[in-house]
Amino acid sequence: MNRFSYFVFRTSIALVSVIPFRVLYFLSDVIFLFIYYLIGYRKKVVYQNISNSFPEKSQKEIKAIARIFFHHLTDVLFESLKAFTMTELAVVKRFHIKPSPFLEKIYNEGRSAIAVAGHYNNWEWPGIAAGMQLKHKPVGFYKPLANPYVDAYVKKTRVQGRSALVSINDTAAVFKNDWGEPAAFYMIADQSPSSARLAYWVNFLNQDTATIHGPEKYARIYNMPVVYCDIQKKSRGNYEVEFILLCENPKETKTGEITAKFMNMLEDKIRQEPQYYLWSHRRWKHKRNS
Repeated sequence: MNRFSYFVFRTSIALVSVIPFRVLYFLSDVIFLFIYYLIGYRKKVVYQNISNSFPEKSQKEIKAIARIFFHHLTDVLFESLKAFTMTELAVVKRFHIKPSPFLEKIYNEGRSAIAVAGHYNNWEWPGIAAGMQLKHKPVGFYKPLANPYVDAYVKKTRVQGRSALVSINDTAAVFKNDWGEPAAFYMIADQSPSSARLAYWVNFLNQDTATIHGPEKYARIYNMPVVYCDIQKKSRGNYEVEFILLCENPKETKTGEITAKFMNMLEDKIRQEPQYYLWSHRRWKHKRNS
């Protein structure tokens, strides 16, 4: 079964690789109609998440957000598949990272940083696009896949150039590693934690929310500055990124403070354009003291 799944996966990538973006987005339009109107993929979860997050919105508004979200989700799916065979330069043309005076300063000081992001807009392309646009060495984390063949392929092809991709199971070792130059550790930090016991709890989108502790933990251990990776969609397949300083000296903060700042900033961005957040995940499955 693993070999068959791998064959299907590689075939999908091969097909997407030869299709130009304008045709790819036409296919995305078709898949969106299929998923949204015929299958109804996780519609109930999406509606519930949006309703709980925006209790002031009407059902009409909630459905409008959900519809655009599903359309955006199919775009991100095809963009992620396309990225496996795109050159680093091709991704950079569609994923522009604005110069960061702060990152420039700490790079010259020989300091690494943690860049935190949420499941907002396209969170898959930074690992590829950052190598040519940042002085810091980009180091991204990923959760190993159950299929060993797919996992090996992802590790081999998901990043290019100076970028590195490492398993979340090796997180502690990664921060101890000498990368030969200051690194920027890219961490998706808004996912639901595997256990609520070690989670930091914040009020996020009107809900008591468990958050992962890793980014703040390592920031405080190594006193590593934390920046927010603000990914904005300019048009279909074109994004712009700005790094916003969250904390320069984590050792001077209280427990949970950095996490709260990150989640508050992410919430502000979501409230501006809620259709681009990943509403299909069961983000609020944990309850406090559960």
